[in-house]
Amino acid sequence: MHPNRQAPRRAAAAGHHPGAAGTTTGTAARAVAVGAALAAMACTAAMPQPAEAQDFPQKPIRIVVGPGPDIVGRLLGQHYTDAWGQQVLIDPRPGGGGVIAAEIVARAPADGYSLLLSSAAYTINAVLQPGSTDLLRDFAPVVFAASSPFVLMVHPSLPVRSTLELIALARKRPGQINYASSGNGTPPHLAGELFKSMAKVDLVHVPYKSAAPAIMDAVGGQVQVVFGIASVAMPQVLSGKLRGLAVSSRERSRLAPDIPTLNESGLPGFEVIGWNGLMAPAATPRPIVGRLNAEALVALKQQQFQAKLVGAGYEPAAPNTPEQFGEQVRAEVAKWAKLVKETGMRVD
Repeated sequence: MHPNRQAPRRAAAAGHHPGAAGTTTGTAARAVAVGAALAAMACTAAMPQPAEAQDFPQKPIRIVVGPGPDIVGRLLGQHYTDAWGQQVLIDPRPGGGGVIAAEIVARAPADGYSLLLSSAAYTINAVLQPGSTDLLRDFAPVVFAASSPFVLMVHPSLPVRSTLELIALARKRPGQINYASSGNGTPPHLAGELFKSMAKVDLVHVPYKSAAPAIMDAVGGQVQVVFGIASVAMPQVLSGKLRGLAVSSRERSRLAPDIPTLNESGLPGFEVIGWNGLMAPAATPRPIVGRLNAEALVALKQQQFQAKLVGAGYEPAAPNTPEQFGEQVRAEVAKWAKLVKETGMRVD
């Protein structure tokens, strides 16, 4: 099942864009380590349910949020509060490009009361900015909650109206067309690098500190091409300030139903999406992880909850297990490791 069919299976890339810095050193080793981590999680899944899981939760839960929007965490937290009668606190820790938030949860007691609102940016950091925590070794996936595609946009002055026309123009003007991103090592940056690799074009990357100035400079014509998360990008497309050429999801999105995918626009297999999910410390008992997962799925089936996600610019995920979410994370880390190795990408 596919994220844009509302289920987590493949790799993806939010408005959740902590920066990253690093080199390709150790990439292959980290990709190999992913398999061992997922195998360990699969073994854990078969454990019998301990009695304490039946009484969970008995006190407030906190969801630690790194850089980027926290709306998915807030919506899930409110549902948990309503369902269980225990308050869920949102704990914003934006510093360190997500490293601080990850460290807090990884070092917390493995009892289900500390959760990380993870995002596509963490899988990129696992390759480009490995820190004191390891995404697959130190965390237990809980649930894949929501996703959102990026929109490939160009300034109206650029004489292209399709992805194929952009590729053709870029091949005629190697190194003369630039593209903006929300920062080095962010999902839009990796989307641009994947586009360059698959389309075999030479675009110049112009990193910004966040999504808003990148898109505003594209609107102003200072940069010609930009990948923007749908919730931020679509108002610019609908107003005519930018021209939307394609979305980065494998299938068309309800967030941009009239815009074709890159997958159907000459780049088969292209897929980069922003997403959010919950993770717990690695040693959290599987039955507690399962209880958190099951209640989140109750929320994701509710029309009102889905409507809130769509209103915030997200595609609700379909029912998924912690193991399926773990497979998505594993595939995404491997995907970025492969891209970094093939392109020799360095983010300084």
